[in-house]
Amino acid sequence: MPDIFEDIRCCVCGNTDPSQFKIKYKKELFSVAECNSCSFEFIPYYFRKNISYGNYKDENVANAVRAGNNWVKIERHKLRYDLIKKYKASGSLFDLGAGWGHFMLTGQMLGYDVYGIEISEQPYLYSKNDLKLPVDHIDFFAMSEEKKFDIVTMWDVLEHIDKADDCVKKCAAITALNGYLVLQVPQIDSYFAKKYKDNWKMMGLDHVNYFGKKTITQLLEKYGYKVETIKSSFEIKLFIMYTILPMIKRFKKKKQGTHSQVNKTINSAERQTYFNTFTEKPIWKLKLYMWVHNVIYKTLSALNIGEEMIVVAKKIR
Repeated sequence: MPDIFEDIRCCVCGNTDPSQFKIKYKKELFSVAECNSCSFEFIPYYFRKNISYGNYKDENVANAVRAGNNWVKIERHKLRYDLIKKYKASGSLFDLGAGWGHFMLTGQMLGYDVYGIEISEQPYLYSKNDLKLPVDHIDFFAMSEEKKFDIVTMWDVLEHIDKADDCVKKCAAITALNGYLVLQVPQIDSYFAKKYKDNWKMMGLDHVNYFGKKTITQLLEKYGYKVETIKSSFEIKLFIMYTILPMIKRFKKKKQGTHSQVNKTINSAERQTYFNTFTEKPIWKLKLYMWVHNVIYKTLSALNIGEEMIVVAKKIR
């Protein structure tokens, strides 16, 4: 039998005693462990040895992103800046895991001095060449700590990193005193996670860390941050791509009399192309859609309904 607790370590409390962990969920390709000491849930390193994010998105996805409507993406990211501006209305902003760059582009338009890094090649090339953003294709842990930033952001990044504590420690090293770390991660103690348990769609081999409010607070406080707010986040774009699209596919397959696993057959380019169909409308319709989107997003956040959480933490030491 393989030793799935080989080199196991809790990134929240530092627990390394294999006897102090238990299997919380057992999936086909991996298991989710829980630390008995602090209740942090994560995928043990045993299952993650060969995971790489160097080519996380391919050229087909890049072409689908390129064909999309940037206005819609910018408007969506303005919601994030509405929150950030409550704490820092201007200043230097570092985005870790810049992705396709639309968050950075929005910040640049709003007057922030932005800089970011992206490890996946195609998103980096798109951000650098298409959007002309100051993005580097480097290892975050090799990045200089000389410059301190007023704001450090991570959008759907920390759940992918095996040594999340080292990542937060590095973030703390580049966050100015009284500056802010703003991050978004899937929330394991959310309504949806509790309802669907091991069938929660956020649970997959690419997501190693499953933070709740308690464990993310404990981790951030360890490195000199004070959590200012935790807000529920329901990403409607992801809902369209990962819930609506598979639902339509399942309906079509059911009519055809087939029952294959739909989610496993949908690639990232197809998801992005499907989302693009919602953005290929006249501007007046897009403005109406975005108004409705923002009302839904803010309402769900206020009601604490969402699968993810946005955390704002201040660097106090």
